[in-house]
Amino acid sequence: MSVRVYIPADAAAKSIGADAVAAAVRDEAMRLGLAIEIVRTGSRGLLWLEPMVEIETARGRVAYGVVRVSDVANLFAAGFLDGAEHPLSLGLVDDILYLRAQTRLTFARVGVNDPLSFEAYVASGGMMGLARAQAISTDAILDEMTISGLRGRGGAGFPAAIKWRTVRDAQSARKYVVINADEGDSGTFADRMLMEGDPFLIIEGMAIGALAVGADRGVIYIRSEYPHAIHVMNEALRIARREKLLGAHFDVEVRVGAGAYVCGEETALLESIEGKRGQVRAKPPLPAHRGLFGRPTLVHNVLTIAAAPTILANGGKAYGDLGVGRSRGTKPVQLAGNVKRGGLYELPFGVTLRELVYDIGGGTASGRPLRAVQVGGPLGAYFPEHLLDTPLDYEAMAKAGGLLGHGGVVVFDDGVDMARQARFAFEFCATESCGKCTPCRIGSTRGAETLDKIVAGVEVEKNMALVDDLLTLMTDASLCALGGLTPLPVGSALKHFPEDFIRAPKCAAAE
Repeated sequence: MSVRVYIPADAAAKSIGADAVAAAVRDEAMRLGLAIEIVRTGSRGLLWLEPMVEIETARGRVAYGVVRVSDVANLFAAGFLDGAEHPLSLGLVDDILYLRAQTRLTFARVGVNDPLSFEAYVASGGMMGLARAQAISTDAILDEMTISGLRGRGGAGFPAAIKWRTVRDAQSARKYVVINADEGDSGTFADRMLMEGDPFLIIEGMAIGALAVGADRGVIYIRSEYPHAIHVMNEALRIARREKLLGAHFDVEVRVGAGAYVCGEETALLESIEGKRGQVRAKPPLPAHRGLFGRPTLVHNVLTIAAAPTILANGGKAYGDLGVGRSRGTKPVQLAGNVKRGGLYELPFGVTLRELVYDIGGGTASGRPLRAVQVGGPLGAYFPEHLLDTPLDYEAMAKAGGLLGHGGVVVFDDGVDMARQARFAFEFCATESCGKCTPCRIGSTRGAETLDKIVAGVEVEKNMALVDDLLTLMTDASLCALGGLTPLPVGSALKHFPEDFIRAPKCAAAE
């Protein structure tokens, strides 16, 4: 009887040697004449422990990490196929604190199953949400979505049920479901992990959405920088057609974006799918009324649509019972930057930044004092240490002058230059702007120039006032969130770290 060995095939694990480890485990087992079955999975999200290898035993799955190729022979000699003790042993997977403390709904199967085994997906509760959706009316589906309190996980936090109802009520011979997998925010990787680790969940969510709104075509828009996710999603779609999950009633295709950050904005994304330059459309009309090819379109982020199967399977109330205030359910938070234990953690809304960074993340990787945490990607605000007790929910983040966004949290120690970070925000906006509106295109360029003058000590008071005016203009007049949110990182850096902008004058060298 063979022993089952689980090794991640997630892009992050691959980047640090998971494929080589898998090959070494296979070769050592062959050399020793031991029967094993290697199952390639997604990542559990504990990225500081990758590559993490798991062994199926009678007690449960036992984990080892960080496993290098040079460790493999020693692991076999120690009896790791029996779950034996070893310096790299992490114990039973179910007892690992950083997994046990999570509430995994969307990521329940990621790192557990072969992502392309439809049988494993069904055996672990997959397809239950779609089955229930098919057994009830569209009104009942929408009621469950409303009760769940699900809001868009891509950044805007718009109530999903309202969007579904709007598309359902629109009159058209064809409707679309479009999934925005153009995950471009710094410090974010949840969409990629889910596509690589549980693609059928996304497809099932799209099928539920299509059933509810009356769509017959779907598109998953993935950035070209995600080749592994593209491959896995395409394979999963092929299998889904074989299993009759997709077909003439509803079919899905993958479209690959060229990597423009602005195509993460829903209307620029639709333009790109249509074969046009990725530029933002003016609203109204909303995509729910006139979206892809002028048809009513349900546009969602990966994590939003992936919540639908759980909501339909377990009921909207069970999902809505988690979280705080108007932020219901769970949020997959991605912890990155200068932090000891970076990775993905799915938690109910309400955990504070301090709990996330220190209790889960272990503080800075450098061991130096923490200075700032940026939440919500490159357009998110910088939070100083005294604001780390802010809960991770939509309203609390907004009240503190920030946004939750896609859930990326990037940690900086006291070596960071916040003036450089603020300038980067302007520079990033200028580089990634689609060019359609002047406040974004020109305002960001002038902002970077003006910050350079401030740091150089040129007419500081006058240029500070000019930056303040620019931030107001970009917030109020930009066509989309790229220009409209750039003031958040710049303004928060100026507010909380003014000392980095006003430099002491340099002394002249003595003769």
